Amino acid sequence: MTVLLTGFAPFGGSATNPSWRAAGLVAGRRDDVVAVELPVEFGAALPALRAAIEAHGPDVVVCAGEAGGRDKVTPERVAINLVDARIPDNAGRQPVDVPVVAGGPAAYFTSLPVKAAVAAIQARGVPAAVSYTAGTYVCNQVFYGLMHLLATDFPALRGGFVHVPSAPEQVSSGEPALAVEESAEALEAVIDVALTTSEDLPVAAGTLN
Repeated sequence: MTVLLTGFAPFGGSATNPSWRAAGLVAGRRDDVVAVELPVEFGAALPALRAAIEAHGPDVVVCAGEAGGRDKVTPERVAINLVDARIPDNAGRQPVDVPVVAGGPAAYFTSLPVKAAVAAIQARGVPAAVSYTAGTYVCNQVFYGLMHLLATDFPALRGGFVHVPSAPEQVSSGEPALAVEESAEALEAVIDVALTTSEDLPVAAGTLN
């Protein structure tokens, strides 16, 4: 079994992106994981993702991104067919209120067992929770685009998206952050669950707001 694990390049003025650093750590210690860095560019991210799938022929795809302000690793449950960029991407583009895929479904659910993934992450001592919004920036574009690819062109694959918090060196004192090594531990837990679990845990993981 082969896992394609993606992270993103730095963006928004930051010199680093913990999603890519964590992905690199995981790939460096596992023979079943191939890590690919995706550009934070609306016009280039999905072509790069498709090229990576075609080049490596994975069985599972796990895409990771940075979620500044979150204090937990958050496997995402749903991607929406919307781009509404609050800031420009690394190519200077800032699309507003456009679909990820014209004519595509309003949303896709992940095909990864996110509740089991959260339990596995927590078992490693890393804070985690299921998330129900991947935002409307390049992370959500890649998540929706991935699930659309799996629904249309690669139906045998399973995939999903995981957000990791900013690294401590990126934030001011007291702001939410998580060490990159802990994010890597969480991504490994997600991968292990994705490779061994077909049915998600029947436990509550919803939110009230």
